[in-house]
This record gives sequence, C-alpha cells and structure tokens, in this order.
Amino acid sequence: MVVPVWMRWGLMLVAGCALWLLLAGPERLLGWDAGNLGMVMLIASTWGLLYSVSRLPREALARSASPAEWKARVGAGFTLIAMIYFFAKMHVFDDAPIPHNPDATAVGRNLVLLLIAWTILSSVLASRWKGIVEEDERDREIAVQAAGWGRAALIFSIVGFAVMLGFTPASRLAWATPLMIGNLLVFALMWGWLCEYVAALVYYWKDRRSEAR
Repeated sequence: MVVPVWMRWGLMLVAGCALWLLLAGPERLLGWDAGNLGMVMLIASTWGLLYSVSRLPREALARSASPAEWKARVGAGFTLIAMIYFFAKMHVFDDAPIPHNPDATAVGRNLVLLLIAWTILSSVLASRWKGIVEEDERDREIAVQAAGWGRAALIFSIVGFAVMLGFTPASRLAWATPLMIGNLLVFALMWGWLCEYVAALVYYWKDRRSEAR
C-alpha cells in the first residue's frame, strides 16, 4: 500500500512545528510547556513515519535504498535533530547542577525520548528486511569508509576543544564547568556519528550515479 501524499505532507508539517517549538518557540503555548509539547509532536510524527514504513511494500523500500542506506538515512535524520536541539539548549546546563536544574532534566528527558523513537523506527525497518541479505560487500566497504570520516570528525572536535581550553585565558573560562565540558564531549560524539551517516549517504549517492552512467 502506497502512503497517501497528504499523510507525508502532514507528517512534515507536524515535524516542522515540533522543531520550531523545541528550538525557537515560546516557553509556554496555551498553558503548555512548549518544549514538552514540541517533543510530543515530534514523537507523534515519528510514529506516523513508523506507520508509513510499515505500510510500504518491501519492494518499494528495496527500490528506494538498500537496508544499510535506510539505516544511514534514519541515523542522519535523528542525529541532526538531536544535535540541533542539544546545541540550542546547551545554555541551560550553566544554571545549576542537573539534580537541581529542571530545564536540564527536561532536555535530557527529551533526548532520551528521541533516542527511543530512533531505536523503535530502526527496529521496524529491520523487521521489514527479514529473510533477505541486509548487507553485501559494497555496503561493508561503504561502512568502513564512512566510519573513517566519523572517526576523523570526532578526533578533530576533541583536539579542537583541547586547544581551545588550553590556549584560552583562565579569566575567560568561567563557562567551562565540568558539566559544560562533558556536554561538549557528548556533542563531539554526536558530530562524529552525524559525519559517519552523512558520509555513508554520499558514498551511496556517488555509487548510484556511477551505476547510472
């Protein structure tokens, strides 16, 4: 069964509104916490995506991309959303330690919910590929090359943070609390994952172009 066009546009609209509420919306909307409302809408759009994927014939999935490329698409999308949200809300971790910081706790909870949605969507996709080969020699080669890009991005970020902290005068490092440094390291990990997923997608795109010639 093909997913109706109106459903796809509706999911995009809900996801867009959710991101606006999470990143740039007011603190409260109609008496509701805008951040929590945005995350609920984002999870709802993810469940809609789950439904869409579950209704697509396996042949349609196979024509659009291989299982490994689908994993890279989902990973890139969720990692990018998590990075943007995490970076936009990083200032809340300066207010107080996490046990006494409800804003930081809310950010952590929303990221966990996003991770759960990512895991469930990946599981649904994996269930659609049962009984067929999910990875061939080309997929393994692309995975190795993409992992190299992700590792390089992670190393570059960590070295950059070390240089920044080492050469910045102590008087300008009031913001560099242990909690904030920990968040920067988490952000570096997410950046490495994003680069790995994006590199994989670029390699698949180049591979398709070479086959089309």
